[in-house]
Amino acid sequence: MLETKLTRKLKVQYPLIQAPMAGGPTTPELVAAVSNAGGMGSLGAGYLSPDQIRIAIKEIRRLTDRPFGVNLFVFEEPNPLNDDIEGMNDYLNKYRAELGIASSPPIPQPAESFEEQVNVLLEEDIPVFSFTFGIPSTGVIQAFKRQGTIVIGTATTVEEGIRLEEAGVDAVVAQGSEAGGHRGTFATNAADALIGTMALVPQMVDALSIPIIASGGIMDGRGLAASLVLGASAVQMGTAFLTSAESGAHAAHKQKIVTSTEDATEVTFAYSGKAARGIRTEFMDDMRFYEGTIPDYPIQNVLTRDIRQAATRASNPEFMSLWAGQGLRLAKEQQAAAEIVKQTVEQARIVIGDLGRGV
Repeated sequence: MLETKLTRKLKVQYPLIQAPMAGGPTTPELVAAVSNAGGMGSLGAGYLSPDQIRIAIKEIRRLTDRPFGVNLFVFEEPNPLNDDIEGMNDYLNKYRAELGIASSPPIPQPAESFEEQVNVLLEEDIPVFSFTFGIPSTGVIQAFKRQGTIVIGTATTVEEGIRLEEAGVDAVVAQGSEAGGHRGTFATNAADALIGTMALVPQMVDALSIPIIASGGIMDGRGLAASLVLGASAVQMGTAFLTSAESGAHAAHKQKIVTSTEDATEVTFAYSGKAARGIRTEFMDDMRFYEGTIPDYPIQNVLTRDIRQAATRASNPEFMSLWAGQGLRLAKEQQAAAEIVKQTVEQARIVIGDLGRGV
């Protein structure tokens, strides 16, 4: 009943993908648990060094022989103004003082080398490669496809989906505005790409000829069933797995998710310089009053890194990036990832069966 064109292509049992949440939540244990349960686990590797990626892939393979994916960030090199960087670094010192860490630390390199990260994935011959924030070169996409790796891109508008299909991807994640974490927008302003999942998915299904993966606000079998009815070939769920037992998210992050309401999140540029949805914090509220220019990603992400790390050590959620989607009321505390997959699939089957009987 839940078999789709994409499940056959991915060689998975269920049309359910665990979102590749970078920054620690997608541990090898979480990725493997979802894959072993019949879905597809995904490693968020955007912030990992090539060596860290290789180690994580080997650990995933030790824990499962099922298909899994690895996700990277694609972005253009920023051209920041030194005055913007210095102004922001000075402004952030008040948070550093509150957290008891050094003021105006040296600014490290903004990001890992995308080319080096890609080389590791090619060497490891991973089953699925997904990406966010843009489109890799044709050479990169074709290198993966020559190896038989399935390539998945992320889009927040139909136009972005069309561009991804033209670039040769095998499937597209339609990321609705409800989704937690960073927005995958790359062809327009982030403010113009806040289309809800229910509106985005059927329009993308009609415009593209490749499978569409619905993402954003999907927390259980009702969301899976609704997405399939809209024409999606699978769903991608993030927040539902953030609070799982295998998730590497900080305990304070998990607690905020299970105690927050559907109106507790907003899209912010404050932490990374790129639009991302998370639970409102004191840091987000205060940064609204910053009169300067927030440097683009990944510069702002680097500038706030020491603050976020110090907050994590202190278990202070008000300075942490608490990424979460709008469906967070439906999150279950410390539930096993395999159980989340099982319950989602069982509920979807019941809902679809009821639809067939006109219930």
